Amino acid sequence: MRIETIYRYPVKGLTPEAMGEAALRAGRAIEWDRAFALAQGDCGFDEAAPAWRPKTEFLCLARNIEAAALEARFDPDRSLLTLVARDGAALDANPLTASGREAIGGFIAAALPTAMRGVPRFVHVGDEHSFCDHDGQVISLIGLGSLAALSAVVGSPREKMRFRANIYVEGIEAWAEFGWIGRTLAIGAARLVVVERINRCAATCVNPGTGLRDANPVKELMTHFGHVDCGVFAEVVTPGRIGVGDAVTVMS
Repeated sequence: MRIETIYRYPVKGLTPEAMGEAALRAGRAIEWDRAFALAQGDCGFDEAAPAWRPKTEFLCLARNIEAAALEARFDPDRSLLTLVARDGAALDANPLTASGREAIGGFIAAALPTAMRGVPRFVHVGDEHSFCDHDGQVISLIGLGSLAALSAVVGSPREKMRFRANIYVEGIEAWAEFGWIGRTLAIGAARLVVVERINRCAATCVNPGTGLRDANPVKELMTHFGHVDCGVFAEVVTPGRIGVGDAVTVMS
């Protein structure tokens, strides 16, 4: 088994960024993964005491299909977040400053007015918090064999980016990753303990290319396989650098 692709999602609910390699840190998500989020006006997130909140309190594809129309790119070397709307409107701003976050929040609210509830806040609280759907800092992995099995039974491709994983693994049997729960994965010097399966939500209904809801993978998974899970969450226990093409080994 090998890593086919690696992605991070700097802004929760917005577009991914492909990575050739990543430096994994113990107890942390991939650097800058879900580092930023747009908190809806009814969100209970407190920057002074950051704690996990349900994804529906933020801009998210499960509830806000409009988010698929907004492209996000983050350059950590320049501390610069670039947002581009479908109509060509664009913004460059520093999301690590209060003024930058205010500008970004205003841009997103103007670009996606129908997705807003109340007065939104663009939030970031540093390395100690990730706006992941999991209540801890984790890395998500999906075996491409599982996606191939789903595509085969429904008779249509189910694009991998519907599932917004960090690492996609090739050379693996369908659903084999479910057998990794409680086991340790070795990728180079890094070690990851697989903690649980990922149950899927309505975000997977959104076609990443068109931005339209054109399928229901949650229903398809339940109908054909008796569960709504696709992929697994893992926690990094030993740091190390990983890259596309690296072998993934399940340790005994």
